[in-house]
Amino acid sequence: MTKHHIKSLIYILLVFLMSCKPKEESNLIKVSDNLKLTKINDHSYIHISKIFLDNGKQYASNGFIYIDDNEAFVFDSPANDIATEQLINWLQEEKGITIKGVIFNHFHRDCNEGMDIFKKYNIPSIASKMTAQLMKEKKYKQPDEVFENELILNVGSKKIINTFFGQAHSKDNIVSYFPEDQILFGGCMIKSMNASKGNLADANVLEWSNTVRKIKKAYPDIETVIPGHGDQGNQDLLEFTINLFNIKD
Repeated sequence: MTKHHIKSLIYILLVFLMSCKPKEESNLIKVSDNLKLTKINDHSYIHISKIFLDNGKQYASNGFIYIDDNEAFVFDSPANDIATEQLINWLQEEKGITIKGVIFNHFHRDCNEGMDIFKKYNIPSIASKMTAQLMKEKKYKQPDEVFENELILNVGSKKIINTFFGQAHSKDNIVSYFPEDQILFGGCMIKSMNASKGNLADANVLEWSNTVRKIKKAYPDIETVIPGHGDQGNQDLLEFTINLFNIKD
């Protein structure tokens, strides 16, 4: 075999290996050390940031961005102010997107830590009435808009369904469903594959599995499931979460 043939084979091998790069890795966008995005499709992104706890611990949290016709809703604020400001600037300045609002999945800090930054940019913050009440009890600032158990939003020509199905990770946790793309943003109610039960301080472990079963029944065509922490998946994440909290006789 000649040197030319060897070089050609090496080139072909390199091209093949590059084409085998994992999808998640190739779709990862690093905005900064504080903020990363995972692109699902041209109008759907997971935003990933870190929350810093008073005890010094930190952990990554997921939120979601849904875009159509140069408009967007953000689901959960990034978990710190720096990342929140960077996300808003990335959408508005780099992408030319109008942010119509931010929706909070539940009352915990990893959902609403950046609310002040959204308010600074006059971007409406939205939460369920129950979430707003729990935020008030924690002496957090109040969202600008509240709803009862369901809120249907439109961004461009696409629909977003935000619904409270029952208690699980917290007594107020909702999910957001995007029917045109068959995506579910489940927040902390939904666990990534092989995750532990996590923070149960405000949880209803007796109802957790039943609540997720209701979601699975309501949206049987889900293709992509986004948990509050960890990697995205498919309906297997719903089944994993159901089994994790299933009460044995």
